[in-house]
Amino acid sequence: MSTLSSAPTLDEVAQTAGVSRSTASRAINGGLRVSPEAQAAVDAAVAQLGYTPNRAARSLVTRRTDSIALVVPEPDERILTDPFLSGTLRGVSAALAPTDLQLVLLIARPDEHAGRIVRYLRSGHVDGAIITSHHREDDLEGAVLASPLPAVFVGRPFTAMEDLVYVDVDNVEGGRIATQRLIDGGYRRIATISGPQDMTAGVDRLTGWRMALRAAGLPDDAVAAGDFAAAGGAAAMEELLDRHPDIDAVFAASDLMAEGALRVLRARGKSVPGDVAVVGFDNLGVAATMSPALTTVQNPVVEMVKAATGMLLDLIAGRPVSRSPRVFSPELIRGASD
Repeated sequence: MSTLSSAPTLDEVAQTAGVSRSTASRAINGGLRVSPEAQAAVDAAVAQLGYTPNRAARSLVTRRTDSIALVVPEPDERILTDPFLSGTLRGVSAALAPTDLQLVLLIARPDEHAGRIVRYLRSGHVDGAIITSHHREDDLEGAVLASPLPAVFVGRPFTAMEDLVYVDVDNVEGGRIATQRLIDGGYRRIATISGPQDMTAGVDRLTGWRMALRAAGLPDDAVAAGDFAAAGGAAAMEELLDRHPDIDAVFAASDLMAEGALRVLRARGKSVPGDVAVVGFDNLGVAATMSPALTTVQNPVVEMVKAATGMLLDLIAGRPVSRSPRVFSPELIRGASD
């Protein structure tokens, strides 16, 4: 029995359980080649002694780091200001809370290519990765394809979708139902503030906007690109009003961009929805605080992140995981901006 002044050792666990030291080690570090009786005896000894495995020693046995990476190839200020990214971080942390796994956050420094992140993932520092907010040119998709590292994307990849595991919301359908809401409201000159076209969410939401307008026989030329941030939304709204002064509605591909658009519309003396209606996308807390409350499309981030984390833990443990994407359905949330 250990004393109060020293932590219990693996030898003491083995002695208390009546097994060899190597058997005790295997039982504590994964149960490989250990009989059910020996496993139960070691588990009881660990509980009785209050034994805590040494993480470094355990890693030598299991060849695991007991940590996973959340990869966000964006500057750190975006983590603090973007509700999708901050919600993703909270969701992964909550999903890992019942486990002993540590979370490593990998972000991009300003003006930095994702090469540093790719090198880190290839170096064996983590057991797996959840990747979100990825861009076409950041090489993360190629890095995952070329590596045995288990990884799950939150958001549709650009390439090799049949070989990469991912979860997403149906962004095409989300863009379509947002635009259809405006069409059904009688608006006929409907613009969009698109997301970045080097991100699949931006591409897909723009596609949904075009689908709805073309099906209704309405023009689809009023497009200004944003960056999923409020400042980008404001700049895009300025551009749209200058180029298309006849617009009567706007689909903004994120609520933050809609927030920037509302500021510009007020500054230009435009009432919402009297002069210009606005519909956003995300519903992650920003929409309800706007005036008027924003009509938007629900982006189920918490559910997506929980699903992605569960899939990653299955991959790490060697359990079977479907290669088919898990795609969530969007939902229109009605406000007063349309």
